[in-house]
Amino acid sequence: MTAERTAVLTRILIVDDHELIRFGLARAIESQPGWSLVGEASDTAEALQIVRRERPELAIVDLRLQQGDGLELVRQIGTSSPETKVLVYSMHDEQLYADRCLRAGAAGFVGKQEPADALLVAIRRVLDGGRYLSPAMTDRILGQSSGRSPASQSPLDSLSDREMEVYELIGAGLSVKEIARHLHLSPKTIEYHRQHIKEKLQLPSSAALARHATAHALDRS
Repeated sequence: MTAERTAVLTRILIVDDHELIRFGLARAIESQPGWSLVGEASDTAEALQIVRRERPELAIVDLRLQQGDGLELVRQIGTSSPETKVLVYSMHDEQLYADRCLRAGAAGFVGKQEPADALLVAIRRVLDGGRYLSPAMTDRILGQSSGRSPASQSPLDSLSDREMEVYELIGAGLSVKEIARHLHLSPKTIEYHRQHIKEKLQLPSSAALARHATAHALDRS
């Protein structure tokens, strides 16, 4: 009698609030030998429930979710399941968010505008214990650390993670009340963040902030 060994599959969780994105990622993952989709989630609460139950080897996380903060989710996964690696897969600007994600505990950042092959490369590298950033971002960081290129810091780098999230939601056209509902915060707290953003970006009014944030959103689209 021959005993068959059961193959050990690498379990992967997808966290994204767009069903079509989840569908595409699921097909890509399940097409790879040795990988298994352990679950899908559209918000932080659902994602953390799956992480705590399944302890996946990898979570692919979008930063913008229907409910909850993607960056905070990265931190919470690190606390709830330290063995679970996190790869951020997002439309957010890599130059503004990659370092924030790494500091939060992610092992890599892939832009959704990148070819599908880049995501597969990133997944393999992170699962192998490495880190992944785009070649351009890697060159930028290496150049800055070696002194070969100057650190061209954007004024937006001065914003905290929460302030950056509020700024981007302003750019998306949301009102203070809508931002408060989206982030599960009070309107007063959003006003507090908005005032700090204006001060840091040296903008004279809320209207100027709205124009600035909208222009930033259009530049990225």
